[in-house]
Amino acid sequence: MARISHLASLLAVANCTFAAKWIGEVKEVNGVKYQCKCYSDNKCWPTATDWAALNTTVGGVLRRAVPPGAVCHNTIGNVSTYSAEACTNVQANWLNEQFLTDDPIANLWPLYTNNTCLPTSDPNTPCTQGFYGTYVIMATKKEHIKAGVDFARENNIRLVIRNTGHDFMGRSTGYEALVINTHSFKEAKFVKKYTGPGKWKGSAATVGAGVQGRELYRQAFAQSPPVVIVGGECPTVGWAGGYVQGGGHGPLSTIYGMGADNILSFDTVTAKGEYVTANAEENPDLFWALKGGGPSTFAVVTSITVKTFPEIPTAGTILNINTTHTNDTAVFNKGFEIFHNLSNHYVDNGMFVYFELNLGRLHIAPFVAPRMDEAKLKSALKPLFDQLDAAKIPYDAYTKAFPTFFEFYIDMFEDEQPNQNSVVGGRLFSRKDIAENGTAVADAILFASQPTNDTVGFSVGHIVDPGVGNPVVDNAIHPKWRNASSFVITNVIMDGTESWEMKKDRERIQTHIVGKAFREAGPDGASYVNEGDLNEPNWQTSYWGSNYPKLLKLKKKWDPEGVFYTQTTPGTENWEVIDYGRKLCKKG
Repeated sequence: MARISHLASLLAVANCTFAAKWIGEVKEVNGVKYQCKCYSDNKCWPTATDWAALNTTVGGVLRRAVPPGAVCHNTIGNVSTYSAEACTNVQANWLNEQFLTDDPIANLWPLYTNNTCLPTSDPNTPCTQGFYGTYVIMATKKEHIKAGVDFARENNIRLVIRNTGHDFMGRSTGYEALVINTHSFKEAKFVKKYTGPGKWKGSAATVGAGVQGRELYRQAFAQSPPVVIVGGECPTVGWAGGYVQGGGHGPLSTIYGMGADNILSFDTVTAKGEYVTANAEENPDLFWALKGGGPSTFAVVTSITVKTFPEIPTAGTILNINTTHTNDTAVFNKGFEIFHNLSNHYVDNGMFVYFELNLGRLHIAPFVAPRMDEAKLKSALKPLFDQLDAAKIPYDAYTKAFPTFFEFYIDMFEDEQPNQNSVVGGRLFSRKDIAENGTAVADAILFASQPTNDTVGFSVGHIVDPGVGNPVVDNAIHPKWRNASSFVITNVIMDGTESWEMKKDRERIQTHIVGKAFREAGPDGASYVNEGDLNEPNWQTSYWGSNYPKLLKLKKKWDPEGVFYTQTTPGTENWEVIDYGRKLCKKG
């Protein structure tokens, strides 16, 4: 792919020659005054000399941030970008998650990039930077991260931390930001006995920020003896990035808790540019906050030390109800209701269940049954199949057992398809919600498949209860997760070409129609910061509950100047992205 990284190009693209610092633009919107970060149309924007000096400091790893689709266009701005060979490669890999996560700035869900530079067969098609950052530091060591954090703080420019771009909510990109890419931090070291702070004396691993889920599972399995780690179901998610910092649920969470429940230590670069270790003895307040307090909020994480566990036998079942079985909406809906109303039963048996739902299609892939063989899993699922059969619900299903979790994971989980456009929301339903209001919860999830006459939806469900394996924890994760039953992500589907006004209308539908139905059906539930609604009402309580006041206090301590920003995370109450999704500004 075409890259623009050398000093001459850095000098050519900089368009401001003034060096005044910290004096961002003051704007007024609807009677509210804002003090904005510095942007290229302000005198405070760093000069060409400033950018060149940063490039020298980081040893030449500063690059112009080029959208991945730019190689299919003649130019972006006044810079030539077209490459027939690179364009063919991008087009062939546009639905390949690994290819996109390896890109310096690509976002797997492109809505928040503004879709303004996509692959095309016509190189004359216009291409703009959209909402991508302007420069990216391809960090390979923590000194590069420190230099980027210091530069952003000293020049009052927006800073984005980008690991894989595996992000539903646009937090891996930002208009004219300086991006720090941590994807190259790939080292993972395993020990049979942890000797650091805290009570844990079992096996552990220290994992670099750029290690992805399937990579980590593979390396854990390669140990002698093999071990497992609590990670997500998606193979490309950056495990030690936003996943853990937001909490992190996954296939082993019902028996071992959330990803963040199992963290032993963090190595970080703070907003002040300091190298700080956070664990039970050193900086325990930061340690607490990083375990679920929000991605890119308190510090840049360079590596994490985490508990590992012995490998375990695991069985799985895949079940489908779709139009090959029935076109009767009432029959289909009843089948989903029967399935979902047993959520408490599944987690009581230590299971994690992943499902996808849209109009006329339920795909459960799979029921995850740690510590079970085929016979035990079939026995645990007997209430489900008995009820489906009694109600004459047609379906297909099959069950397989594996000697290890890793072999199960490689066989039965399916890769996601990136570059979809949607407005995302979600809700955590508690055991109480399911026990007392299960049918209403199921109805709300079904409703999300077509919330209005002119919209359709797609839902992704995770039936999980971290409170089974870790009922009592001391971290920032919402306490409601200790009584969880089903967490469902909702999507209002778009094609990416909608007007700004239409995008805002789709956000309204997600928040005030789909989200409202979920909140009413699950009043005892909560929301999840990694996979939620950016416009969630009362988001502080919805995402963190009683933990929020402490998180806000710690944000003010560790990042008083607001160097780190991701929407709806602690301390962002007075910050807003205005100017049609472009400028990050603070009220007052």
